[in-house]
Amino acid sequence: MALPRSSVNATKTKLNNAVSAKDPHTIAAVVDLPPFPNSARSSTSRGGSNSHPNHGEHLKIDGVDWSNVLNPLLDAHSAIQSNDLAQTYEAQSSLHSAINHALGSSKGNWLIPALHVVCRNTHRAAALADEYVNRSMGNRNDHARLQNAVTLLQASYSKTLNDRVELRANDPFGEEGSKKAGVLYIVNQLFSMYFRLNTLRLCNNLLKPVETRGIHESGTMGEMVTYRYYVGRLNMFEDQYDLAEQNFDYALRHCHHTAVANKKRILNYLIPVKLLRGRLPSSKLLEKYSLQEFVPLRNGMRTGNLMEFSNGLMKNQDLFIRRGTYLLLEKCKMICYRNLFKRVYKIVGKEQIRLEYIATSFKWLGMPIDLDEVECILANLIFKQYIRGYLSHGKRVLVLSKKDPFPTSKVIK
Repeated sequence: MALPRSSVNATKTKLNNAVSAKDPHTIAAVVDLPPFPNSARSSTSRGGSNSHPNHGEHLKIDGVDWSNVLNPLLDAHSAIQSNDLAQTYEAQSSLHSAINHALGSSKGNWLIPALHVVCRNTHRAAALADEYVNRSMGNRNDHARLQNAVTLLQASYSKTLNDRVELRANDPFGEEGSKKAGVLYIVNQLFSMYFRLNTLRLCNNLLKPVETRGIHESGTMGEMVTYRYYVGRLNMFEDQYDLAEQNFDYALRHCHHTAVANKKRILNYLIPVKLLRGRLPSSKLLEKYSLQEFVPLRNGMRTGNLMEFSNGLMKNQDLFIRRGTYLLLEKCKMICYRNLFKRVYKIVGKEQIRLEYIATSFKWLGMPIDLDEVECILANLIFKQYIRGYLSHGKRVLVLSKKDPFPTSKVIK
């Protein structure tokens, strides 16, 4: 379905006026797209590249041809009106390539806001188009468009990062500004895409160039919060839990107070890291952000109730696996064991505890295990220094240190 002539002329005039004035935010508004279809299911894609007529408009501004920006922009609007997600992405990718070219051949950074809009829309259009194709083809796991979109954003990243003009904080967009002002937003989009594609190794290719130049500390607060969130997730998957906690803490502290959904997204990862480091969230926090999935885990760890912890982990297993935190939460079971044994120690009231007593506590919880399993768990806890003492295998006795047998400093870090 072709756009009405009045819409074509209106878009053409807006683009001409905005580029002539080199107005960064007006250009960004012009190249932005209307909302995509609510879901891939609503698409009525015909699937062919000829579903929509290619617009053949001509536009020159100050001697520079902007037709390669205008025409895919019009094509994208037309595809959205027809709810054609596949064709929307094709048009958007052409628009993205044209903006990349325009940015590379222009002086200054006045096109950076437009580039950010285009990067966001390319990412979104690719994800929705892949989702539609996968559903229509029988739930395949095809990410061809998203992988193609990564290439476009990587080109945008290179053009902004390699600008020779020095980046100065808080400089306005204009003909004298540095294109490096656009790097951090693009990096965050690429992080999101890499996580979606499960190609986390590529994240490290972005970290060093950004951090050696200090770009991660010179963006807007929203960009810096998003950057810390993704770096924290990367730290978590690399078992660097101290760094992950630092980055998530920064993201949570500096996240805008009205961005409740973003705070909840950060807490989905910060809480598992803190649980592993022995820090339990308050009931008030879990209630405020509707994080009920962590309630049985918190209660189980606090009281040593292994059954409650295990049931809570099993109940929300699919959710934790999708987030990538299941294995991390599984490790928290060792703290649950430690607190259970500490309760047994307080009941027995002496440093020498027969393993039968500990086995009885498991039986009471409805999780009976034999003495060999008890020894294995205790050996791991002693190795991790969660418990001070030693095992007497012959006598089947746990001998605890008289001084601080359950050191808190080894659990809470």
